[in-house]
Amino acid sequence: MRAEDGHYYVVKFQNNPQHLRVLANELLATRIAERIGLPVPRTEVIEVHDWLVEHTPDLSIQLAGQTIACRPGLQFGSQYVVDPLDGQVLDYLPDLLLPRVRNLEAFAGILALDKWTCNANGRQAAFWRKSRERRYTATFIDQGYCFNAGEWSFPDSPLRGVYARNEVYAGVTGWESFEPWLSRIETLDENAVWRCAEAIPPPWYSSEWDALNKLLESLLKRRTRVRELIADFRKSSRQPFPNWREN
Repeated sequence: MRAEDGHYYVVKFQNNPQHLRVLANELLATRIAERIGLPVPRTEVIEVHDWLVEHTPDLSIQLAGQTIACRPGLQFGSQYVVDPLDGQVLDYLPDLLLPRVRNLEAFAGILALDKWTCNANGRQAAFWRKSRERRYTATFIDQGYCFNAGEWSFPDSPLRGVYARNEVYAGVTGWESFEPWLSRIETLDENAVWRCAEAIPPPWYSSEWDALNKLLESLLKRRTRVRELIADFRKSSRQPFPNWREN
């Protein structure tokens, strides 16, 4: 959707079939990722009026043979990584093109974030380039299943929240490959996390203040476990870091 600021956004609605809380997850996790320096889209709270829903048939959800109109109100908006008229966006790159991704090392950083936030989904990335550019940039999208989606819990598993292909981790040689993002997570100011949460509209979590407080408190306590969770992935059957060197 194009917003009044002239930019295009991928918009998730409150009555999406995943869960209401995925909007809160998207805003919170993406803004935390931005705070620690990871390449993520700009996020906004997008107001969609009922008039627009009523006069736009495409603003509907197809679910179990039914057509359900999108709910008007405050929605989550993720700015399109590049204007459709200015460049190209792909959700998959062949292995031969991965060396042309200018920030491939950031996959180690987003892995640290996904382990911290217990992303229950596989890691999603958009690869984009502007017209006439040869190199791509990876931007990490779709944080809706962080915090175990609508459950707001942390059932950790070694293969959760990881990218589907090991090739993006080929440059990981040790703990230094996770810097500066890992250290930023471990030392992130608590007030910064709370400020990210303050931007979440209460309807996105049914105004359940206690549940949100419990989520944030658990998240902050987990900062000391991120290395352990990465190590569990390293030792898993995936063997994702073939170039890891023990110090």
